[in-house]
Amino acid sequence: LRDLELRALQSQLEELQGELAEYDQLKSGAQAVLVVERFDELPVALIKARIAAHMTQKDLAERLGIKAQQIQQYEATEYASASLTRIQEVIDALGVIVRNEVVLPSGTDVARRS
Repeated sequence: LRDLELRALQSQLEELQGELAEYDQLKSGAQAVLVVERFDELPVALIKARIAAHMTQKDLAERLGIKAQQIQQYEATEYASASLTRIQEVIDALGVIVRNEVVLPSGTDVARRS
């Protein structure tokens, strides 16, 4: 039982060390591009972009003209309650460029769904 607890703690420690290393890399400016493969990954990229821009949640809130608690809520829920308009406002406030593409399904894929 002790060995299991020790392994679990070691795993948590390694996870935290990885998160700290990623945070340090973002803060250092060493990472210029955040790769987003799917639309649902955009919220986490926006949080990372804020960190990389050396902005606090309060700083971002001030740029958007809202309360810092709203940014805290958005980030805690990965922008689940934010409208697309608000997400675009966040992108603009952060000064990031989001390049994307919409890949259309082939004709056979669409026909199968109908």
